[in-house]
Amino acid sequence: MIQIRLIDAESQGDIRLANESFSLFGRLIPVYDGESWSWHSQLFPEEERSRMCFPDEAYDYEAMKEDHYFLGAYEDGRCVGLAILRQSWNRWLYLYDLKVQESCRRSGVGQALLNRAGALALEKGYLGLWTVGQDNNLAACLFYLKQGFVIGGLDTHVYHGTSQQGKADIYFYKQY
Repeated sequence: MIQIRLIDAESQGDIRLANESFSLFGRLIPVYDGESWSWHSQLFPEEERSRMCFPDEAYDYEAMKEDHYFLGAYEDGRCVGLAILRQSWNRWLYLYDLKVQESCRRSGVGQALLNRAGALALEKGYLGLWTVGQDNNLAACLFYLKQGFVIGGLDTHVYHGTSQQGKADIYFYKQY
């Protein structure tokens, strides 16, 4: 059974949960009509599908503990998922990182982390959560939408001049 709990000084090493690869099989295409957002997805042809892994972060608990919250998902005492939330100047708590070990994906761990993160946002006086997903990480984008997030914006310039050129960031919000 998965347990979600705050990571504290005693378990701070868990914030360095390794990143694992994920499949890039399509793109979420947001559409803004001047009043509201809608979306559709585009699947990549089989020969264009790939896997990607973000570099591991060197998170520093002591340096981050003043303005971040760390949630761990534990199975049999082992950390299998992580949510890092950063305090924001606005009324939304920023979901800075969300990851689940590949062997535990599609088993409710991500949803459990988001549920606890949403409760934490309310406890701390926020309206809800916001996060960013790359448009070509279709699985993550669809996951956020399935969890009740809505699209709140699109940044098509963030990756210009980088190795990630051609990608865009989609902003997702969920009010609790």
